[in-house]
Amino acid sequence: MTTDTQKLATTIRGHALRMIAKAKASHVGSCLSMADLLAVLYGSVLRVDPANPQWPMRDRLVVSKGHGAAILYAVLAERGFFPVADLMTYSQDGSPLTGHVSHHVPGVELSTGSLGHGLPVGCGLALAHRRPHAPREDTITRSETPTVPHTYVILSDGELDEGSNWEAILFAGHHKLDSLTAIVDYNKVQSFGSVKDVLDLEPLGDKWRSFGWQVHQIDGHDHDAIQSALAADHTGKPKVIIAHTIKGKGVAYMEGQLAWHYKSPDAKQLADALLGLECGQ
Repeated sequence: MTTDTQKLATTIRGHALRMIAKAKASHVGSCLSMADLLAVLYGSVLRVDPANPQWPMRDRLVVSKGHGAAILYAVLAERGFFPVADLMTYSQDGSPLTGHVSHHVPGVELSTGSLGHGLPVGCGLALAHRRPHAPREDTITRSETPTVPHTYVILSDGELDEGSNWEAILFAGHHKLDSLTAIVDYNKVQSFGSVKDVLDLEPLGDKWRSFGWQVHQIDGHDHDAIQSALAADHTGKPKVIIAHTIKGKGVAYMEGQLAWHYKSPDAKQLADALLGLECGQ
């Protein structure tokens, strides 16, 4: 399974590079840092049905860092929510594949990009799913508590500068929202510099833990580690996975570089990037 998700990650990185280059758009570095997280989620974890995107029992994924739209659209297309060919309309006039995540795209739960909103909405979803009227699915043996949809939220590290997130973190811990998992794409570079220099988040794990969350810190490009952290039981607590990632991961000349928060690759840079992906750098 790990091999399959690694192939998926490489594929969606390639799509995102082509999409952003054609559109002369931005945020390619932010897309590449979370490719492995999305590949594991959509390749082996999320309960979703591309033929029925509004299936009541589906897991919910909110990509709060909405500027990473291209890579989300890429994985949704690869999972069959819409044709892969549509990806090349990204950020073109009239296309639903807008430059920030749009709920008009099949498989997208929430339009995002105004940073700090995704986790509060995720808390609301998780709270709603524990209500008596919420959809449930009995287990095969019927000897356990019926399962409810799980809510996942992917956050950027710079987004944690927003006070609305810390209100949501406090809320989730207080209400013991154990059907909620937050994933921080901790690539350490935000829009105006390094996270450490702009507004240092450390000790990040201790902060979440003090708010009543179960905390996992992992290599956000290690598929086995991602899988294990997502599968870890967290009964009675919300869970956060602090995924240590690299901005621009997979393209050597982009890795860790602030400029690729804004730039799009030219034809030669795109060719070099795609060749690097094929060769495994």
